[in-house]
Order: sequence, then structure tokens, then C-alpha cells
Amino acid sequence: MLDNWLNWHRETLAVKCAGLSEAQLRERSVPPSTMSLLGLVRHLAHVERVWFRRVLDGEDVPLLFSKAEDPDSDFNDVDTASAEEDFAVWRAEIEHARKISADVPLDAIGKQQRHGQDCSHRWILVHVIEEYARHNGHADLLRERIDGVTGE
Repeated sequence: MLDNWLNWHRETLAVKCAGLSEAQLRERSVPPSTMSLLGLVRHLAHVERVWFRRVLDGEDVPLLFSKAEDPDSDFNDVDTASAEEDFAVWRAEIEHARKISADVPLDAIGKQQRHGQDCSHRWILVHVIEEYARHNGHADLLRERIDGVTGE
């Protein structure tokens, strides 16, 4: 059930971005927010990497789209980003997360702590579902603002 909900939310973000130009994917919501659909894709690629590769599997991989001087660079640095490349990174992180998740029992504790806390695989799945659900709400509003498309 958790895998199905997570996959549904991943696909929902893809649907929200489908058929848009790079310029439309970069379009910001409203000032002072720097949120855009491309920023959401970049952010959720980062979320997938941190929670599955780093926390659950203990991989020592660098953070995506992060800069020490700008913790929100996943959202802020979209003006020159390549949508094609960023979508490929997001999809690759999803596939990597699926492979890791498939082999780990739900009650297993991640190999790294997050904010000083142990996290079970089940907790990580629920948290990532929550991340997607929240940001898919943002994606709904962004897409409607861009071209009027609403719904699933």
C-alpha cells in the first residue's frame, strides 16, 4: 500500500509537468516564493536521494542541487537549469529508491540518523509520501496558474 501511494504521488507530479515548455516549468508562483514546477522536481529528487540512499541505505552520496550559501537552491536556481537533465535525475533517483526499498523490511531502521533520530523504512515511506502530497498540492496551483489545467 505504501509503495502504491508513493508511486501514485510520483506519477501525479509527472502528470502536472507533462506537456509544458521549459519556460513554463520554470515559471514562479507568486513573489516572494521562488517555487516552480521544475523546482519541485529538483526538490523531490533531493528528497528521494536523502531519504532512501543516504538515510535508509547509508550511501555517502552528495546532496543534489544544494549549496551551503543557499539551502533552497533546488528552487532558486532553475533559471538556467535543464529541465531534461533535472527530470532525468529525478527519475534516476526514483528508480534507485525503488531498488533500495524493495529489499528492506518495513521495520528496518535506516543506516543513518536524520536530525539525530533513527528512522524506520516504514516511517521514511510515509514521510516521502507526505512530501509528495504537500508538493503535489503546490503543483496543482502552479499548473492551473500556468495554463488553466486542473484535476489529477
